[in-house]
Amino acid sequence: MSLSKLSPKLSKRVSTAIMNALSSGVVPRVGLDHIAVGRDQELKLLKSDLENIAAGGATFRFVIGRYGAGKSFMLQLLRNTALNQGFVVADADITPERRLVGSGGSGLATYRELIHHLSTKSRPGGGALSVILERWIAGIQNQVAKESGKRPTDEGFDDLVEDKIREVTQDVADLVNGFEFASVIIAYWSGYRNDDPTKKESALRWLRGEFATRTEARAALGVRVIIDDDTWYDYIKLMAKFVADIGYNGLIIMLDEAIHLAKIPASVTRQNNYDKLLAIFNDSMQGHVAHLGTLIGGTPQFLEDPRRGLFTDPAWQRRTSQSRLLAQSGIKDEIAPVIRLEPLDQKDLAKLLKRLSDVHQTHYSYQSKLSTQDFKNVLRVIGDRMGAEAFLTPGEIVRDFIGVLNVLHQNPKISITELLKLDPPKPSHSGKKGKVDVNSDFAEFSI
Repeated sequence: MSLSKLSPKLSKRVSTAIMNALSSGVVPRVGLDHIAVGRDQELKLLKSDLENIAAGGATFRFVIGRYGAGKSFMLQLLRNTALNQGFVVADADITPERRLVGSGGSGLATYRELIHHLSTKSRPGGGALSVILERWIAGIQNQVAKESGKRPTDEGFDDLVEDKIREVTQDVADLVNGFEFASVIIAYWSGYRNDDPTKKESALRWLRGEFATRTEARAALGVRVIIDDDTWYDYIKLMAKFVADIGYNGLIIMLDEAIHLAKIPASVTRQNNYDKLLAIFNDSMQGHVAHLGTLIGGTPQFLEDPRRGLFTDPAWQRRTSQSRLLAQSGIKDEIAPVIRLEPLDQKDLAKLLKRLSDVHQTHYSYQSKLSTQDFKNVLRVIGDRMGAEAFLTPGEIVRDFIGVLNVLHQNPKISITELLKLDPPKPSHSGKKGKVDVNSDFAEFSI
């Protein structure tokens, strides 16, 4: 791909984000389609999940790969796809302080992080909760104006809007903890209607799980419950139902770095987290929740560690292990709950290096002189220096190659052959004449 062909498709903002993220060893939030290779089958499967969620279903997937294999990249790629298709997406990393359940509100901390990163197509960077509510209210106002012929300043207009809002919230109110959720949504509308920013902010604080006590929530909003460590997942389900009711295709939540659950030292706490994860899984698989997709990113150790992994729980083993009838076939069940990211082959890795080179030259406005053979040579050198090909991951290769591109750009007189200290091709000795000492101890050895 030439520089002129790539430039119109890749803005400076996007190329900057890609270069900064990859140079730091993290996954960029934008521009992933410019560097995505070799995961067509997995992405096709996850996109089919989006269709099921939009139709009112629910899905649950593990995306498993060792560090650098591309699981975080895959989650971010799906995140961007979901946003473009009209979903609301929330993502968070599991950490020692953010779990599914635990002492000190660690489950609630995960909920808060998810809501903090709540995103839509118009607000992809997170913090979209207020935008979702404002967009919904504005849409209802437009609908009422069209149906009634009244203007927002006319008497009775706000009453008609409130009737429409209560129709939607009534649908949510029938679910577990739905009455309080609906009451807070109505409170937000009340603050919007009466131009009361304090009430609107109180409603947002409640939805973000920021009230510490029920007394405080009752004083601010008139509700008797708050979102806490035990109930936060109920409100994720309510949020999924609510966003679907107001025009989005559904809610996708992504929890990466699940290995931190396996690292919990206390076996009881670790099992409690696995039980919570099981409850989320069962809700999705048994049809107890609608318009919700859940993706969990983790390493093979998270699943398979014999002392702390998910497989230590027989219930999880039964749900996630491969069919015994397929065990000897070598063929994977592509729609099983666990998506395992296999290493990219040499062809895909070479394609990845080419795309990285295209982005790099577009960002820094120069013409790359690298050839297809140069990309193959880079992979050979990396393989020789780092070990067997099977253990190379895209993450490891990308960071090394970005460094090579940076040096080549800064030093245009240096060739990649000189930089990598590649040995020149050696002439064949197959036709060389010479005597062989048949009495030598090594006469029968060949290389």
